[in-house]
Amino acid sequence: MELDSGHYDHAVKMRMLILGRLASSAVSAAAALRIPDLLAERSLTAAELSLRTGTPPHPLRRLLTALVAFEVLDEQPDGAFALTPFGTTLRSDVPGSAWASARLAGGEVGRSWDGLLETLHTGRPAFDEIFGLDFFTYLGRDPELRSVFYASQASDIEVTLEQLKSLGFADHPTIVDVGGGDGALLAHLLIAAPASRGVLFDRPAVVEKARVRVKAAGVGDRCAVVAGDFFSEVPEGGDLYVLRDILHDWTDKLCLDLLAVCRRAMPAHATLAIIERTADERAPRGPHARMVSLMDLYMMSVVDGRERTAGEFGRLLSDAGFEVRARHRLSSGAMVIEAGTPGAT
Repeated sequence: MELDSGHYDHAVKMRMLILGRLASSAVSAAAALRIPDLLAERSLTAAELSLRTGTPPHPLRRLLTALVAFEVLDEQPDGAFALTPFGTTLRSDVPGSAWASARLAGGEVGRSWDGLLETLHTGRPAFDEIFGLDFFTYLGRDPELRSVFYASQASDIEVTLEQLKSLGFADHPTIVDVGGGDGALLAHLLIAAPASRGVLFDRPAVVEKARVRVKAAGVGDRCAVVAGDFFSEVPEGGDLYVLRDILHDWTDKLCLDLLAVCRRAMPAHATLAIIERTADERAPRGPHARMVSLMDLYMMSVVDGRERTAGEFGRLLSDAGFEVRARHRLSSGAMVIEAGTPGAT
């Protein structure tokens, strides 16, 4: 068999890809031990970090050395470890923090990723098989996981918030955030739109935290928080309905059911804004395509959803009785798709 001239280089690269799960585990372990937060003020030695994390110094130093190799940490001449700018994103207190995402990867979500082969055999999310419940039911029963999950969502929002502010959401008197989680997005939108009112709609297990967040953000007097099931009903009478990272959680059938519920609740003039990561129409290449592909596998192994192309979103919207009016690509790779009732202005 004739091999490519770079075959053995490719073989090494493939092993790096295979071992990537260990890199993820190393980052997740550092987040669980709050090492990035401990290094926020000053560098610390392995011995000092050992005392502060309650872990033996020798295995901890091996973890720290691995994190240096991946440029999360920097080992200084005196042997102390410091955060790099890249590693700073793992602090829990910075905008766009990756800390909560790392915690998810180190817990139930990561265990579901490891069950990907089972998902390929059964066609069902590995999460359901491992934990005996679907993800959102489990989330409703586990306050700690729920807190980390919505912290991850809130941090993701911060990455694209400034661009969202430029899309004219402030022009809508009433903004309805469907599946709005703990209120992070709606609170930011209302701060940027001081003349607007908001309605946050989500499951009963979530909305109490949303009440706390919008009040803390100073917009509680302009924001109603409503509990319910968005497959049955959503609040009526809004001017802008927002679905952020909602449709990728569900099958096409359930997406159509949800969109139909939204359409029934929306006045003729109202706008629907879908904010989702979108896949390339052609064969994926490059960093954005890799992120979308990984998120698609995430959806497949944890929930029964998937990432979609802009064209696929367009077809879903058309089948649900909407027409696409505008698409806005954000620098994070997400897209905002604005839609409305055909013929309405």
